[in-house]
Amino acid sequence: MVIIMQTGAADSEVEAVIEAVEKAGFRPWINPGVERKVIALLGAVDAEKAELVDHFSALPGVERVTLISEPYKLASRRTHPEHSQIQVGPVSIGGRELAIIAGPCSIENREQMLEAAQAVKEAGANLLRGGAFKPRTSPYSFQGLGVSGLELLAEAGRLTGLPTVTEILHPADLKTIAEYVDVIQVGARNMQNFRLLQEVGQIGKPVILKRNPGCRIQDLLMASEYIMLEGNSNVVLCERGITSFENATRYTLDLNAIPVIKRFSHLPIIADPSHAAGDWRYVTAVALGAVAAGADGVMVEVHPDPPTALSDGPQSLRPEKFQDLMGSMARVAAAVGRHIGTLAEQA
Repeated sequence: MVIIMQTGAADSEVEAVIEAVEKAGFRPWINPGVERKVIALLGAVDAEKAELVDHFSALPGVERVTLISEPYKLASRRTHPEHSQIQVGPVSIGGRELAIIAGPCSIENREQMLEAAQAVKEAGANLLRGGAFKPRTSPYSFQGLGVSGLELLAEAGRLTGLPTVTEILHPADLKTIAEYVDVIQVGARNMQNFRLLQEVGQIGKPVILKRNPGCRIQDLLMASEYIMLEGNSNVVLCERGITSFENATRYTLDLNAIPVIKRFSHLPIIADPSHAAGDWRYVTAVALGAVAAGADGVMVEVHPDPPTALSDGPQSLRPEKFQDLMGSMARVAAAVGRHIGTLAEQA
């Protein structure tokens, strides 16, 4: 259930509604960043709905009360009719400019990280990614540099001026990671690690939440609910491919998910063509498709020398290929009313 306030409702009227919600035994959630205040009731049960609608509709400043049928409440577009824009430094994810997140899958050493960071910066990326803690299928594979990797990522971010993104694997690492990076990524393997989601929700930093390849769109939106319910509304969803019968690529990028999520949720959604394709030769085509479908950005793996990469080398673009991709994406973005920055637009 959401209480939609009138445009220009006085602060005192909003406070009175919040007080009434709390007095009725429910937790109010205030929709941030909109001209018209929307107050969601958390914890309402079906038997009480009719009575509650009449009760709250009569309060001063209330325009209308709406029931939400979706199981996800805070991520629903009924709660937040406008597109959410998540601010990360100078970058607004969800606006007309696309978020281009690029960098190596794993941070391997200082030279590699700085070279990759400079290359993606020069190509026009506006956020820098790098893995310090790596979830690997085999326990014998490279697991990342840990804190020393975070230090290198932070240094690369300072030198290039790019906000930084890295993945978290365990709640115990959250405070440390939050000290070094601007955006915390919850990977596909942890999409339904609900304890981790709750912990991340208690940190104010923006979160990129990746879709598990075996989960439906509603599962992804419900996972975002765990983060938002803890008070963190700065959530960016990420489509990175689902499991299908096809084995020519690693996964099948679900382009349908992009417009579907935009219909039912206000949260921004980006795409990860690198993990979906699993092969650098397909990354450009998949990325262009995602932009054309309305994605708010893409996350691409870029490595100075992919054959020597300690993880995901086959799907990583060389810097010159990433430069070409940026030029192509700029043209597709312009065709759908978006843009990706001046450098790429001139390509």
